[in-house]
Order: sequence, then structure tokens, then C-alpha cells
Amino acid sequence: MSIYDFTALDIHGSQRALSDYQGKVLLVVNTASQCGFTPQYAGLEKVYAELHAGGFEVLAFPCNQFSQQEKGSDSDIASFCLKNYGVTFTMFAKIDVNGEQAHPLYRYLKEASPGILGSKGIKWNFTKFLINRDGEVVRRFAPTAKPEDIKKHIEALMV
Repeated sequence: MSIYDFTALDIHGSQRALSDYQGKVLLVVNTASQCGFTPQYAGLEKVYAELHAGGFEVLAFPCNQFSQQEKGSDSDIASFCLKNYGVTFTMFAKIDVNGEQAHPLYRYLKEASPGILGSKGIKWNFTKFLINRDGEVVRRFAPTAKPEDIKKHIEALMV
């Protein structure tokens, strides 16, 4: 099993097969518009703009499970991200990342790369999963890990 076995609705309501990203390095991130980490959208966009031509993609999954920090509709989220951060990377529809309603992709990601002390749950917004060109989870990064600080890990997979 790999990330390519999953599908998800994009922020505009279209079903997207993650197999469309085969052969690319991916950073999968659960996001929120009213979080202390929301300014990381700028860093994600910057790293995406710098590395996209080499086969890098950011896949953002808004989530409202942490202190209700993503209350808006998918349309509201898309507008917010474009207006405030110039986001051009792929945004998906709002999902759950924990619990019984967790999106199957996130069930897979948490199993493939547990957090500290083997914790499987996502602790907060902007947890990041780095995926290699074969669709395998390479590493999980905490919400505090800034995109610009993990750029070297992304670049190492792009060679």
C-alpha cells in the first residue's frame, strides 16, 4: 500500500486520485485558517514555488478538529488561502484526521509514521508528512517544524 491508493475531494469538490502525483515528492499537511501556525501557509507556498518544477507538491487538507480553527466552508478556506498567502498548491476539502470519521489517507499516514512515543493521533494543525517519489511515507514533522526548515529533507528526496 502507498499514498497512491487513495482518493480525496479537492477544495472545489472534484474527486482527485493521489496516483496523479506518482513520481513526485509530496508534503501532506493538515491545515487551519485560524491557528497560530497558519502563517506557515507562506512558507509552504515559498518552498512549493521553489521546488515545484523539480517534481514537488504540497497537498493541504484543512481540518476543524483542533479548537475549531477551521470553521469556514471549503470556498471560504480557498479564498482565505489565496487572498492572504497566495496559495497555488493543491488544497483539498476539509476532512477529519482523527477519530472514527478520519479520512482513510490520514489513517494510513498515521500508521505508516507514528508520532513521538509511537502516538498515532495527529496532535495539532500543520502536522506534516513527507512522501518519497514511490509514494512511501518517509518522515513525520511536528506542527512546529517550519516548511523552510524541512526544505533540506524535501530536496534530499528530489535527487
